[in-house]
Amino acid sequence: MQAVVLGADDRFRVTEIAEPTPGHGEVAIRVAYAGVQWGDVLIRDGHFPTPRPFVPGFEASGEIIAVGEGVDPARVGEQVIALTGSGAFAEVAVVSSVLAIAAPTVDPRTAAAFGWVTPTAYDLINTVAGVRPGQSVLIHAAAGGVGTLAGQFARAAGAGRVVGVVGDPGQADHARKVGYDQALSREEFPQALDGEHFDVILDPIGGQTRLANLGRLAPHGRIVVYGNIATFEPVSVSANDLLMQGASMLTYNSNLLSRTDPERLADSARRAVELVANGKVGIEITAEYEPADVEKAIADLAGGATHGKSVIRIG
Repeated sequence: MQAVVLGADDRFRVTEIAEPTPGHGEVAIRVAYAGVQWGDVLIRDGHFPTPRPFVPGFEASGEIIAVGEGVDPARVGEQVIALTGSGAFAEVAVVSSVLAIAAPTVDPRTAAAFGWVTPTAYDLINTVAGVRPGQSVLIHAAAGGVGTLAGQFARAAGAGRVVGVVGDPGQADHARKVGYDQALSREEFPQALDGEHFDVILDPIGGQTRLANLGRLAPHGRIVVYGNIATFEPVSVSANDLLMQGASMLTYNSNLLSRTDPERLADSARRAVELVANGKVGIEITAEYEPADVEKAIADLAGGATHGKSVIRIG
C-alpha cells in the first residue's frame, strides 16, 4: 500500500510499504480522508521523539475492513472516525477498536476533520471547564481547529458571551463568522478587553499570554491549559494568588487520556458526534491536500496560513 513516510532526513515522501494487520483489540481501516493537526507539526519539529521511518497522521475516517482478536467481526464494514497514535496518512491504518468511533451519518471528509480536535473541544468546555449557562468564555487560537469548535460547544452549553483571540488580524472575521461575539488579535490582547473578566479561559498559547490570562479571570474562574503554541518555557503560577480569587488552573491532555482511559475519550467523542450529526456544531474544512502535499499542509498549519481544519484526501 502507499503511505506518507517521514524519513531520517525529516522529509515526507509517498512510499510503498507493507499493509498493517490488526492485533488484539484493534481494527484495520481503509482510509478515506486524514486530518491535519498540531501533533503533526510537533512530530516534524522533533518535539516528540519518534523512530524513523515513521508514518504520521493521527486522525482518519474510513471503513473497517478487518478486526483483530477480541473485536466483534460485525464491525467490518462500519464507517468510523479513527483516533490513532500514528499511521493515518496511509491507505490502511490500524487503530484501537475503542477509538474507532461509529459515525454512519457523518460524511467521510467531515469525519476526518472531526479528529482529535472535536472531542478535545467538547471536553475542554464540558468536562474540564464545566461551562454553565450565562457564563463568559475567552478562547485563544479561536480561528484554529479546536478554537472554532470550542466556541460552538460553549454556545451549546449556554455561555452568555464568547470572545476569541486569533493569531493575526486577518483571522478575526473568520472567528466572528463561526459565532464569536467578539474577536481580537493577539496584539490587542488584553488591552482591547477594557478590563473585562471571564469565567472560563482556554489557553493553548503559553508564556506571557498565560500570565496575562490570570489577570482576566473572574472570581472562581477557570483557566484550562492544553498546549504551548508560543513557547515551551514553563510559567510559574502562585497557588496562593489563585486561592485568594477562588480561581483554578486546569490542564487537559487528550493523548494521555487516550492511553489511560480511552473509553472516557470515546464517550466524549460519541457525544460530540451527536452534536455534529444533528447540525448543532459545524466543522469547517478550509483546505484539502493530496498525500504528496503533506509537507505543505503541515507547514501551512504551522505558519498560520490555514484556519479551521485541513484534511488529506487518501482514498
